[in-house]
Amino acid sequence: MTDETRRKLLKTGAAATVIAATPRVFAQQGGATGSVYQRGPVRIHYEEAGSGFPLLLIAGGGLNSTIAGLSNPFNPIPEFKSEYRCIASDLRNANGGQSSGPLEIDRPWDAYTDDHLGLMDHLGIDKFMVMGFCIGGPFIWNLLERAPNRVVAAVLAQPSGFRPEMPTLFYDNNMTGWGPELVKRRPEITMAMVEKFLARMYRTNPDFVFTVTRDFVRTCQTPVLILPDDVAAHPYAVAMEAAMLAPKAEVSMYPWKDPKERIPLAVRQIRSFLRAHRPAST
Repeated sequence: MTDETRRKLLKTGAAATVIAATPRVFAQQGGATGSVYQRGPVRIHYEEAGSGFPLLLIAGGGLNSTIAGLSNPFNPIPEFKSEYRCIASDLRNANGGQSSGPLEIDRPWDAYTDDHLGLMDHLGIDKFMVMGFCIGGPFIWNLLERAPNRVVAAVLAQPSGFRPEMPTLFYDNNMTGWGPELVKRRPEITMAMVEKFLARMYRTNPDFVFTVTRDFVRTCQTPVLILPDDVAAHPYAVAMEAAMLAPKAEVSMYPWKDPKERIPLAVRQIRSFLRAHRPAST
């Protein structure tokens, strides 16, 4: 199914979309309001704050990515809500989150991208910018491949990627740190299903940024700003290779999180990058 067809189907079924009861105020996110977007068996909890051009935010934390994770290494909602309509959601089936849905074993990365694009469709948003941390890196590259005409610019902070010297890192971490808790909460999901899901996600043709090829990155015309890290899950080499390959890439100073006094400078660079690529009509 093409993305355009999927969007038409979503619009056709808009009347069936379920919205949660009265939105609540999340003081810790600087006045964000929470709601639920539902599509079939998929239920996505999201929050919005601020106004202006839409900025999709994807927290770190791997498959346990939740809105609360946006507090580390800095919270982009209070930083950017004065200029942008900030939108964030709990990842489907994240432990500690409020989003849920089936494990789509044959298409794990695309299932999450369906959730991100489906949320934008639900909110009536066509074009948007995106900033993601950690697992947000692979998600963003998939968004850029799936919806190149919708994503105006992207910020990839401490993006995760494949380390050939630690080829099973993400599979192993999620088999112990995500899967068992998910199975406890969801009796219809078994560890055998989790294993197949993670094997498809991280062990089937593992390479580079997991979701796209180097050839795609070479041809990607979307402006991207990359803020590299260098811990086990966030390989510096992969972040810099992507920055060198992408024709419209920029890169931050490194390190940008240590000492912590450097973080405001990195935030300033992100702000300048977003302003430079924000459509003039907004």
